[in-house]
Amino acid sequence: MTTQVIVLNGGSSSGKSGLVRCLQEVLPDPWPAFGVDSFVEALPARMKGSDGGISFAPDGGVHVGADFRALDAAWTEGIAAMARAGAKVIVDDVFLGGPASQQRWQKALAGLDVLWVGVRCDSAVAAAREIARGDRVKGMAAAQAQLVHEGVSYDLEVDTTHTESLECARTIAARVG
Repeated sequence: MTTQVIVLNGGSSSGKSGLVRCLQEVLPDPWPAFGVDSFVEALPARMKGSDGGISFAPDGGVHVGADFRALDAAWTEGIAAMARAGAKVIVDDVFLGGPASQQRWQKALAGLDVLWVGVRCDSAVAAAREIARGDRVKGMAAAQAQLVHEGVSYDLEVDTTHTESLECARTIAARVG
């Protein structure tokens, strides 16, 4: 089969966004990318910091409520529908729920050829990137660096700690069938 979806999972500031841009350049076909950050940005303002929506704790923890989960399920199914309609899609996500987060995507993407990619980055390096970005809650990168990978299965893993995004993208592109 031909790969229809690439799912990238990694913690905050692990380098997924740069990796996505490089993948879009090195893959021969057009691959639109959809990231959880864009999904969160698209939410109504009233859902940010609310019990039903999404909130960020001072220590970098992330809490989501029922309304967020419902919209997230619709978003996931929508991306799967795009792939079923013929689009090749890159997903940039953060599996805060570990294997349950992956299972949510596995269910939505059932029947599609998916390449599961773990994007790792040393927590100290991710934390430094977080500070340099200035748009994240301090501590989020360190808290997520290992957590998002616990119990998750991958076809391929890349480590952006010391490897440039372009090289990681080429490694992933080589696995796309």
